[in-house]
Amino acid sequence: MNPGLWSYDSDMPTTLHEARLFRGGPVWGGVHRLDADVEAHAHDFFEIAVIGTGDGWHRTSQGERRVRRGEVLVLRPGAWHAFSRCDDLVVANCCVSARALQTELSALHQVPILRGLLWTTPIAAGLHGVAVTEVDPAAATDAIAEIANLARDLADRPEPGTPVRPAAESSAAAGRQGKLLGRLVTVLGVLADGRVDRAEPPPVVHPAVRATVARFEADVAQNWRLDDLAAAVNLDPAYLSRLFRRHTGLSPLGFLARLRAEQAAALLAASDLPAARVGAAVGWDDPTYFARRFRGLVGLTPTQYRERSRR
Repeated sequence: MNPGLWSYDSDMPTTLHEARLFRGGPVWGGVHRLDADVEAHAHDFFEIAVIGTGDGWHRTSQGERRVRRGEVLVLRPGAWHAFSRCDDLVVANCCVSARALQTELSALHQVPILRGLLWTTPIAAGLHGVAVTEVDPAAATDAIAEIANLARDLADRPEPGTPVRPAAESSAAAGRQGKLLGRLVTVLGVLADGRVDRAEPPPVVHPAVRATVARFEADVAQNWRLDDLAAAVNLDPAYLSRLFRRHTGLSPLGFLARLRAEQAAALLAASDLPAARVGAAVGWDDPTYFARRFRGLVGLTPTQYRERSRR
């Protein structure tokens, strides 16, 4: 793994930013062989880490545990993790833009297995945005190989500022974008098909849940009330709550809190706004309440999170 990107010893802050890594694209990835610790860091994007051969330990807000081949670690924006005691540990990272998952990749919401991998499981109570699932060794090997292909495709992109003819660049860029998205879909498909636990997937997400999530994402700071949300989709509030729990594992306002914590994490890392103003910006006007909710969802206080991102 590139120590200049992931280590505290570099100039790179310990919150990794989509704008710096992705260079405007929807995905980023690489395969790394670790023999040294990877210090605690967070992201403002989604990360899927596939564990290959070797040995090591993974630390999150839930504690530290030994990893094994075939594990898939999923982190939502704002979550943090670290690796330690690594001995030739292979970790393949497939990272997905949070913006893209709300726009050109929003169709992934409709695939039950992928919705569980990226949305439902990591936001379950107590997980602080981090989930661990498992695939069989053959699927892990295939996923790591496809992530290596993704990394090579990313490396083949021209550097920003390279002079090209506009028409040729537009056509080439569209082709590269399509190829990268194809790699991502292949990786997700391999992981979905190779799951060790092949329980029956949940049903397709209900339109009322989709519509409510869209309202949350459009204005996360709004003082949303369950009665108003239910009226907007012509449902009884209790029924909307049951639908939300069925599809996301959380109540509507619990899901909103997770989104607020993720946006607050991004603001704490990328801006100099006082913590109280960050809380107000995402809809938590009371600084004490903001600090309590943020810590419960992310595993760190706002101050601790900012300090780690700037260290």
